[in-house]
Amino acid sequence: MSKFTPKPLLRALFLGTLAASVFSLAHAQTAPNGIQTGEAIFEVLASAIALQRGEAGLAYNTYLEMARQYKDPRLAQRAMEIAITGGSPDLALEAAKTWDELSPALDTKPKAVYITLLILSNRWSDAVKPATSLFRQQTPAQQENTLLQLQALLAKAKNESDALRAFYEIASTVKTSLQNPSLLYTYAMSAEKMGNINVMEKTLRDILRKNPNDVNSLNALGYSLADRNVKLPEAYALITKAHQLSPKDAFILDSLGWVNFRLSKNSLALEQLQQAFAMKPEADIAAHTGEVLWVMNRQKEAEGIWRQGQKLDANNPTLKETLKRLKPDWARDDLTSKGSWDGRFAVKVTGLTESQNQGGSGGFSLTQDALQDVLEIRNPMGGSIAKITITPGEATLERDGKIVTAIDADTLVQNSLGLPLPARGLSNWLRGEVRPGSEASVDRNPKGQASKISQDGWDLIYTWSDTNRLEKLTMIRSSNIGSIDIRLVFDRPNE
Repeated sequence: MSKFTPKPLLRALFLGTLAASVFSLAHAQTAPNGIQTGEAIFEVLASAIALQRGEAGLAYNTYLEMARQYKDPRLAQRAMEIAITGGSPDLALEAAKTWDELSPALDTKPKAVYITLLILSNRWSDAVKPATSLFRQQTPAQQENTLLQLQALLAKAKNESDALRAFYEIASTVKTSLQNPSLLYTYAMSAEKMGNINVMEKTLRDILRKNPNDVNSLNALGYSLADRNVKLPEAYALITKAHQLSPKDAFILDSLGWVNFRLSKNSLALEQLQQAFAMKPEADIAAHTGEVLWVMNRQKEAEGIWRQGQKLDANNPTLKETLKRLKPDWARDDLTSKGSWDGRFAVKVTGLTESQNQGGSGGFSLTQDALQDVLEIRNPMGGSIAKITITPGEATLERDGKIVTAIDADTLVQNSLGLPLPARGLSNWLRGEVRPGSEASVDRNPKGQASKISQDGWDLIYTWSDTNRLEKLTMIRSSNIGSIDIRLVFDRPNE
C-alpha cells in the first residue's frame, strides 16, 4: 500500500502571520476617506469597549461593517482577530476574505492568512483560487516554500483525497520544476488522486533516477503498478527492494502481500497481509486481507476483517471500493439515495454546572433526495420551528420568514435555534451508514446492520426492529458545554 505521510517541516501555513499581526489605529497613517471622522472614531472606541465587556459578537460586526464602509483593511483584520480569539472560524474566514479584498495588491500577507484559515477549516478546494493568485506574486523560491508549508498542513486534512487534489491543482501552477524530493513525492501522490497516473509514474521515476534507494518512491511506484495489475515483475522488484531497505514497515509489507496476490500467490499474500495488519491495523490493509480471504472462499473470515476495517475507518476509499465490488449490501450508493423519516426527538444537555443543564423536545421530518436533505423541526405541539435545507457546501435555515445560510449545517442549527442537533449527514446516519467526507468507525450486529457508528464526535447507538426497520437512535457526545444526549424515536421510518 502506498501511504501518504507528509514530513512535519512546518506546523502551519503562514500561521506566524496570525500571531504577528498587530492592530494600531492610533499610530497608523489613515487613507483618505478612512476612519478620520468623529463618528467613525466613536464607533471604533465603542467596539473596543464592547470587546472589553465580553461582547465579542457586537465588536466583530462593528469592525467588519466599518471596514466595508470605510474601505479600511485594518478594521477587517481586527474583526478577524476577534473571531479567531472567540473560536468562530466561519466568521474569521469572512473577515479574512474582506481583509484581503481591501488590501493593496502587493500586500500578500492577508491572502496568506486567508488561505491558512481556509485550509485549517478543511476547505482545501476553496483555497486553490487564492493560492494560485498568491503564486503569481511569488518568486520560484517563495513558491516552493509555500508548497512546503501547504504540505505540512496535509496531515491535518480530514479528507486526504480532497486535500491532495487541491495540492495538485496548486502545485501544477508552478512554472519551474520542483527540486525538493519530499515535494516531488507529494506531487506524485496528488497526481494519482487526480487520476493523472502518467504524471505520478514519471515523477516517481524521476525521484528514483536521482535516488534509487528512496523507499517511499519504490513502494509507491510498485504498489501503483500492482494495484493496476500491470508490469507485475517490475512491481514485485520495486516493492521487494523497498521491503529489504525497510523490513519493519507495515505499509510496504502490505504492498508486498498485494503484489503477491496479483501474482496468484494467495497463501503467501495472506500471510504477509495478516502480518502487516497485526503490525499496523489500517483499513487499507483490512481491505486487501479481506479480498484475499474472499478469493480463497473464506467469506466469513473476510467479512470479519472488513468489519474490523470499518471500525478503524469506514470511509477509507480502498475499503469502500472493495466492499462495493464484493459485498455490495454493505456499500450502498449514497448519490442515488432517497428516503423520508418522521418522528420525535428529545435533547438533554448535562452542563459542567447544574445551571448549564438544558433540555428540549419536539418532532422532526427528514427527506433525502440524492445530495439534498430537507429537515423540518417542530415544537411539541406540532408547530413549525424551522426548515433546514442541506446541500454539499451550504446549509439554509428558514424561520419566521427569514433565511440564514452557512457552510456548516450543525453550526447553523446551533446558532439559530440553540439546539445541538447534528443536521449534517443525518440522512446517512438514519440509514445506518457513515457520512462521507470524515473519519468514522462502524460496529455491526450479526445481521450486518450498524449497531454503533462513531463520527464527528458523536456515538450513535442503533435499535432495529425484527422487520429490520430503525426503531430508535441514541446520539451521544461530549463537548465544551457538557455532555449531549439526543434520542430519536420514529413514527414513520424510512420506506
